Amino acid sequence: MTRLPVAPSTRTISAAALAAALVVPGASLTAQVAPERGAAALGSALAGIGTTGRVLTVAAHPDDEDTPIIAWLARGRHVETAYLSLTRGDGGQNLIGNELGEALGAIRTQELLAARRIDGGTQYFTRAYDFGFSKNAEETYQHWPKDSILGDVVRVVRAFRPHVMIAFFSGTPRDGHGHHQVSGLLAREAYELAGDTVRFPIRDFGLPWTPQKFYRSARQAPDSATLRVNTGEYDPLLGRSYFEIAAESRSQHKSQGFGVLQRKGVIWGYLSREATRTGPADARAERSLFDGIDTTWVAIRNRVPVAAQPVLDSALQTLTLLRAEYRAANPAGVVQPLARILGQFRRVRHTLGSGPFVYINDGLGGGNSPNARRAQDEADPALWAAIATTVARTEQALVLAAGVVVEATAPRGTFPVREPVKVDVNDTLPVTVTVFNRGRAPIFLRNAGVAGIGMRGTDQGDVTIAPDSAHVMPRWAVAFASNSPWWRAKGRQQQDWFQQPIDSRDEVAQQEKVSTVLQAFVQIAGEPVTITTPVVYRYADPVKGDLQIPVSAVPGISVNLGSTMEYMRAGVPVDRDVPVRVTSSYPHEAKVAVRILLPDGLAADTVERERTLEAQGSVLVTFRVRGTIKAGRHELGAMALHEGTMSTSGPYLVAYDHITPMRLYGASGMYLSAVEVKRPPRARVGYVEGVGDAGVKALEQLDITVERLEPAMLGSTDLSRFTSIVIGPRAYETRELLVKHNARLLEYARRGGTLVVQYGAQNMNAFPGITPYPLQWAPRAARVTMEDAPVTVRQPAHPLLTSPNRIGPDDWAGWVQERATYMPSTIDSRYASLLRMNDPEEPANDGALLAAPLGKGRYVYVTLALFRQLPAGVPGAARLLANLVAGQALAIPPKM
Repeated sequence: MTRLPVAPSTRTISAAALAAALVVPGASLTAQVAPERGAAALGSALAGIGTTGRVLTVAAHPDDEDTPIIAWLARGRHVETAYLSLTRGDGGQNLIGNELGEALGAIRTQELLAARRIDGGTQYFTRAYDFGFSKNAEETYQHWPKDSILGDVVRVVRAFRPHVMIAFFSGTPRDGHGHHQVSGLLAREAYELAGDTVRFPIRDFGLPWTPQKFYRSARQAPDSATLRVNTGEYDPLLGRSYFEIAAESRSQHKSQGFGVLQRKGVIWGYLSREATRTGPADARAERSLFDGIDTTWVAIRNRVPVAAQPVLDSALQTLTLLRAEYRAANPAGVVQPLARILGQFRRVRHTLGSGPFVYINDGLGGGNSPNARRAQDEADPALWAAIATTVARTEQALVLAAGVVVEATAPRGTFPVREPVKVDVNDTLPVTVTVFNRGRAPIFLRNAGVAGIGMRGTDQGDVTIAPDSAHVMPRWAVAFASNSPWWRAKGRQQQDWFQQPIDSRDEVAQQEKVSTVLQAFVQIAGEPVTITTPVVYRYADPVKGDLQIPVSAVPGISVNLGSTMEYMRAGVPVDRDVPVRVTSSYPHEAKVAVRILLPDGLAADTVERERTLEAQGSVLVTFRVRGTIKAGRHELGAMALHEGTMSTSGPYLVAYDHITPMRLYGASGMYLSAVEVKRPPRARVGYVEGVGDAGVKALEQLDITVERLEPAMLGSTDLSRFTSIVIGPRAYETRELLVKHNARLLEYARRGGTLVVQYGAQNMNAFPGITPYPLQWAPRAARVTMEDAPVTVRQPAHPLLTSPNRIGPDDWAGWVQERATYMPSTIDSRYASLLRMNDPEEPANDGALLAAPLGKGRYVYVTLALFRQLPAGVPGAARLLANLVAGQALAIPPKM
């Protein structure tokens, strides 16, 4: 099998050129989807041409954004509106799957992008990693280098060039979360310092920018507001209010269970002005966010070269007439005028010079970057921003009015990255490009090419596409790197921030630079326009209908293990199957040799297996591993040899219906946490899984018999066959039938069973009678966020701490992220409190591990963060889990 020949096109844009392309704030290169077409989309686009105001909102996490304010600004006032989230939400919890850490951050990144597609905003991030709940700003700064994260905020301010900044948090202790406090503090510092080129040089941070106003959200304290806006305002063009749009946007945060009602009527949004460089001195005298800020074309015209002023005047006059003549049922009438004013706006832009007005860190090193040098020569970034944004919006309106749609489809969802040593493989992806003209006038197709991580095509002369027709052409994609999250390119190096620098591009542009996209170069009414769309694998699902999934460039041969961490019992004979998944992305057969590498003490039945994979096939190779392993953390690896190249990594697919799929890459290895742990005799555990729950797998790996229980089974299943039943974290919150059958679980304990309930959020108070004896949570439930916080054992002789494993000081070592979460503060005296702990300078809390007799059995409530420790292979967590499921006095409960 040889590679298909490909001829580079002289008219397409190279991957390097795309990465360094001029970026317009708010302009999106994503494909237009059905909701963004038609009269509503075109009407909004026409209304937005000429609006030049920009607002940057800032907070800490994906779920912190104020979507009603964003939607009201972006959709209602056509203001360029961006949300800067310091983190990607990596440290939170996951209500829709088991992904945690960086995988959860990838989910929440895509959820934010889904939200922005709905509310019309632009999305940015800094490099800060969400390391988990933090009590205050001081603790947060112990994890994040302040100057580095502040520098990221300044980069975004200079790239986006907002007239107004809005921080969603106060920067004070009342924000609660330390990340929230830091976001409020850094937003204000960036407002003050974004124009300081001494502290933040142009060569590293871009051209200076000075925002004119700084506000904070007053949604939690409406009486402090100096300005309020009706986010419930109805938009007859869109058929919804901005709050309804915002509610749909907010509901994209499905991993956090943040679905909200799309309420109608007047709904106020509250803002408080904290600092200003213009406008009325009395903040309460303001009528709008832009009071005192001149964003009109009068101000812009005065800064345009005199020779270009008549051209600009003509364009604006035509725009006024065009809006009056626009008819939703017949948009063809505005195509020619739109093309004419687009040409005029471009002529004005041309008079301003040729250099880009945003700084892109192209990796060439500070002042040595040609982009940095050109940026220093640009004298008026505000003017550039206004003109370039207007050009981009006019281009969008022209494409909508002309009814031009571009599709790029591929016959499969993945294709292999090119590896130079592999000469007898097919690593080229055929792409079918279809350009539809659904308008009433002909258009001209100049060329189309696949860009992003790789591109190939053949030159195409001008093709005329008549009204109500389409032109189809073949193209090919070749990838030289895998599609993977750009921010993980350099990892975190065991730090709490990502090492890959950010630059002036927003998140959509950042992701497109490592994606496979199609650029079509068309001419509409004499004006050239570039339309960019993702290359997708399109198919019909019998239930979901038309599905379009962006294609991904992946390694030709991928190797995956079932997990990244597993427990083993140390010092006892091991007999375990280790499955290795080997996948080919080649469209033909591939012969591979699969190997496994084991730590000392373990041996496989065979070291290497040969397999032939079908085209785009996958095979599971299972190695039987035996031996004895000593206590400690060990490494196990797998690899596959193909065409003289060793594959030692594989992608982990993160895919849910509401987000764009992403693949996260990691080495084809896993850690083995060998633990000296005794199994409880005769243990048989029933387990109702909770949120992000690794408990079942941990028990299985410790050779403890466990059976998954669905809440619907609890009403009819014979529970007496279990020595203990475990309820996973936050299960009552997410499993409605569990609440319904809770009385039967309590009865199981009364008859002699052990019921172990892992923590619920503060809304455990919302379920009367869910616990056998009262527990109360403070409005902000207590947490121990320091993973190494001292632990005091209050009842060292209690069976849960002695049998079958004696829990000692070593068992509290090596914990990750936090000790305990959502701890009750008021505890009924019938509970025995076994542990005491607290963060520095906070009162001790006794709610980490509670046990109470219940009839002949026992009820155990656990707020220890086992859901974080078990996936990390913490030895003490495994030993404690074995004790928790040991059962009441290690006896099997009687029949129910």
